[in-house]
Amino acid sequence: MARSLVIKVTAGADAPERCNQAFTVAAAALASGVPVSLWLTGESSWFALPGRAKEFSLPHAAPLADLLDAVLAAGRVTLCTQCAARRNITVDDVIEGVRIAGAPAFVEEAVSEGAQALVY
Repeated sequence: MARSLVIKVTAGADAPERCNQAFTVAAAALASGVPVSLWLTGESSWFALPGRAKEFSLPHAAPLADLLDAVLAAGRVTLCTQCAARRNITVDDVIEGVRIAGAPAFVEEAVSEGAQALVY
């Protein structure tokens, strides 16, 4: 049975350390061969937009844009449907490779066999 990580990040620039930790864990897991699904919710929703991750800065941390690129290249990135709607973000606005999906998709991934869900 293959293990996978489903990571939900609720923090953005409002809680930079927690936000960066989620992206760092996602990228590290992918580099280790673990399948990853990263969910952008709450304030992290803004990172689904082009250029927003480049604006994020945290001393002594890997650049968020690089971490996001790594996850987009080898994993899955999903923007929460309700979070997108509350911010007037549409499918036409997001970075290529980011999908928009809701709670049923998150629950399906989180309870799938071998999945470990983490929330930051």
